[in-house]
Amino acid sequence: MHTPVNIQLIGPEVAIAWSDGTETYHPMERLRAASPSAETQGERDILGRQYGGDGPKTFPGVTVLGWQQVGNYAICFSFSDGHRTGLYSFDYLRKLAADATA
Repeated sequence: MHTPVNIQLIGPEVAIAWSDGTETYHPMERLRAASPSAETQGERDILGRQYGGDGPKTFPGVTVLGWQQVGNYAICFSFSDGHRTGLYSFDYLRKLAADATA
């Protein structure tokens, strides 16, 4: 697993330098929209019923205020709209960057 070695806020993006030398750039608004939290994505119960995830899908003007590494697998970002519950696994952050360039 590749791990972040440096995270910087550069203009409207979060730049991440990874242990394998790769650099990824995440627009803050897109990062907020892709939050893996139950609030943003929703969650399913055992019967398959979805709860949550029916809120806004775009977040114009939302910025990243800070972040905290969670264990050795994820980053939790704090956003200007008060959101701070999504845990972005390192693999998920790499996938978001790859999807943005595809």
